[in-house]
Amino acid sequence: MEFIGEKLLQVVIALAIFAAVIGLIMLLVDRAPKSVKDKVTVAGFLAPAAILMLVGLVYPAIRTSMLAFTDASGNGNGFDNFVWMFTQPEALTTLRNTVIWTVLVPLLSTSFGLAYAVFIDKARGERVLKSLVFMPMAISFVGAGIIWKLVYDYRGPNIEQTGVINFFRDALGMDPKQFLLDAPENTIFLIIVMVWIQTGFAMVILSAAIKGVPVELIEAARLDGANAWQQFRNVTVPGIRGALVVVLTTITIATLKVFDIVRTMTAGNYDTSVVANEMYTQAFRAGEPGRGAALALILFLMVLPIVVYNARVLRKQREIH
Repeated sequence: MEFIGEKLLQVVIALAIFAAVIGLIMLLVDRAPKSVKDKVTVAGFLAPAAILMLVGLVYPAIRTSMLAFTDASGNGNGFDNFVWMFTQPEALTTLRNTVIWTVLVPLLSTSFGLAYAVFIDKARGERVLKSLVFMPMAISFVGAGIIWKLVYDYRGPNIEQTGVINFFRDALGMDPKQFLLDAPENTIFLIIVMVWIQTGFAMVILSAAIKGVPVELIEAARLDGANAWQQFRNVTVPGIRGALVVVLTTITIATLKVFDIVRTMTAGNYDTSVVANEMYTQAFRAGEPGRGAALALILFLMVLPIVVYNARVLRKQREIH
């Protein structure tokens, strides 16, 4: 079985190289360089990128795809890993959490970022306020996880609380809360960290897009009797639709791949695991690389439609302009 797998891998790599060569030839024909020197120049520019893609992207993707159909011993097991993924309670919880993350984080981050972009643009001290909102983007996910773990820290009943929120709850006579232990709301408290980070990114992109909306359109809407909300809904939002799509899809992809926050704050315990974290856990902790590869393959399939959609929208935007 292993011998067959190695042979199959060699065939696939050979086909990939052949496809790359054919693509290069087609590009050369399409561009129709005038001289041999131009052809050599084009090949020289493309060859490093093609080699890096084959070694760093195509080959690992093929290996991971093959590994997804093996057991812990490396023997083929058909679709058992995928059956486990969609039947076992812990795997289903992981998929459920990933869906919750993917729905809430982009919507909340984009909504808050848009609100900040609209209101901060009209406020005094715009640069300072934007810097404060954007600052979490400068913090690594691990650093943000540690910061918020201290915010949510729980010391137990009748013990002095050091966590920020529980300190104030204790000062107000309320019982301290185990924010990261109590499921399913602990997932929401982890999502807050991601929203806190991504809101600054959404604000910067959308603020730049809003400034690019022609003032003449807004003035025309105002002269037609449109109020502030109507101007925003009918003029500003259509004018920044492309930026909204980019922000939503970018944050969605980042959310699907989220690992650091969950790993740092709960290690995926207490029903908080997501696909990226479970992929690591199965492959490197549980000794089930096949399951980890299957999760990686599912993650890729979840990201792929978003990337394709984003590319199509951007292409349409270029065609319009």
